[in-house]
Amino acid sequence: MKNRLRVLRAERDWSQAELAQKLGVARQSINAVETGKFDPSLTLAFRIAKLFEMPVEAIFENSEIL
Repeated sequence: MKNRLRVLRAERDWSQAELAQKLGVARQSINAVETGKFDPSLTLAFRIAKLFEMPVEAIFENSEIL
């Protein structure tokens, strides 16, 4: 799943660790989502969207949807 998480985080000058702390997850989870190695749970995706005050669809793009 493609996402804009790295860009959004960089725009706010947050490290992966800072973002992870704000979301209550491990830094490794943020890294895995940013690199596309891990798709976030629906709950985490909504928490990310709320933190960035954006709709989920503006952050995550599922290229597998037909």
